[in-house]
This record gives sequence, C-alpha cells and structure tokens, in this order.
Amino acid sequence: MAEEGKNLETAKADRSVWLMKCPTVVSRAWQEAAAAGVSSSDAAGANPNPNPNPVVAKVVVSLDPLRSEEQPLQFKMEMAQTDNGNTPKSYSLNMFKDFVPMCVFSESNQGKLACEGKVGHKFDMEPHSDNLVNYGKLCRERTTKSMIKNRKLMVLANDNGMSMRPLPGLVGLMSSSGPKQKEKKPIPAKPSDMKRTRRDRRELENILFKLFERQPNWSLKNLMQETDQPEQFLKEILNDLCVYNKRGPNQGTHELKPEYKKSTGDADAT
Repeated sequence: MAEEGKNLETAKADRSVWLMKCPTVVSRAWQEAAAAGVSSSDAAGANPNPNPNPVVAKVVVSLDPLRSEEQPLQFKMEMAQTDNGNTPKSYSLNMFKDFVPMCVFSESNQGKLACEGKVGHKFDMEPHSDNLVNYGKLCRERTTKSMIKNRKLMVLANDNGMSMRPLPGLVGLMSSSGPKQKEKKPIPAKPSDMKRTRRDRRELENILFKLFERQPNWSLKNLMQETDQPEQFLKEILNDLCVYNKRGPNQGTHELKPEYKKSTGDADAT
C-alpha cells in the first residue's frame, strides 16, 4: 500500500467532476466513437499522438435568470453521433446532490494510477421527450432479438446413424461395424428386497442377547443384516428388550434395558 500511495498522481485531485449513470447503448456508442477516432488518426498518420477522448456528446444547460433558488437547473445531453439507428440522440439529465462523497481514479496502460477529481454532481440519464418514438422502437428491437433463438447445426463425422436410433426388436444392440457393447452384469437383489422368514421368538431373543454382548449399541439396519429378520417383527422384539437412544453420542441406536443387561451379566458369571 505504501508503494501504491507514492505512485498515485494527485495533481487533479481537487477538481470537480460529474458522475453520470448512462444506458448501455450510450456507453457502447461512446466506446465505438473513441476507437474509431483513434484508428482513423492512426491510418491517416497526420497526428502522431491521436486523441483517445474525442467529443462524443455535448451538455446543454437551460438557465432561467428569473428562476427561484428552489428550482433546479435543467440539463440536456445531445449525442454527437447521428447514425446509430433508433438510439435516442438526446437525453435528460437528472441531477442529485445528496450522495456519498466519492473520488474518480484512473489507470493508464502503463499501470500509472491517478486521482481525476472529486464527484461534485451525480446524474441519471433518461431519453428526452423529443426521442420517445425512437426509444420505443429501440425497446421493440431488443425484445424481438431476445425472442430469437440461435440454433446451431453440427455435422457429424460418422454418418452411420445405426448407433443413434433403435431398431424394432433390436433395442440396445449395436451394428456390426460399430464398437462392441459390454455385457451388463446382473444387479444382485438387495437384502431388503428378499423375503425374510421369521425365526422363533425365543431363538431370536437369544441371538439378540449375544449380539449385544458383542457391542452395547446397535442400529436397526445393522441388526436386520445380522439377524436376517423382517423389519416389523424385529421392531416388536426390540421394543420389549431394548431402549432406543434419541439423543447423545449413541443417537439412533438400540441398547438393552437395564434389567436385561443385569440378567445377561449374571448368566455370564455363572
């Protein structure tokens, strides 16, 4: 930041400048005029230092000597170019004085930074009443262009369409000249899709006790994989034997009720 502060040119920092919010068509026209002015000067060779900022518009201020101080000045901007189709040639400038203090900075092609001045007035542009007809035509043109869909055609290097359209009775098969298609492996049925057979209730309880001896907490999904029992039947047994943890570090798992933990511990001791 210290180096950038040293390289900042501040000779024009105190001058007053205008900040103007302009439509895209206006800024594009100014950029084209500036580029055309530079290129034409370069082609002619008459001026070795062409002006990169040609005159693109003029501002007309309407001043009434008898106006009161409350009445604002009227500003009108007229474009210098007259061959921009239906683009409005004149604009009304609405001036604002109540805005956040701002400064304008610039950067040259060589990377030099400069402060061009302080913003003294802020303007918003709108087409002047003299150009409302042309502005309406411009809006209709933009609406028409936005509704046009640009479709692209692509020529395929391989004109053999056999691989692109299904044949009756041969859906999924490729032509003999096309690349070989890998055989699809049959997808194994999920355990949840297979029909499970209920065990004897007492037998299932013994299996569950052994599983809870292995680890104290089990999820329903893991118990179904270990026991291979229907979900509803397994839930009924778990409701009688276990407590479901809704909170804490073991959330979403089942553990044996205290009385069953004690009985299993006594059985192991004996």
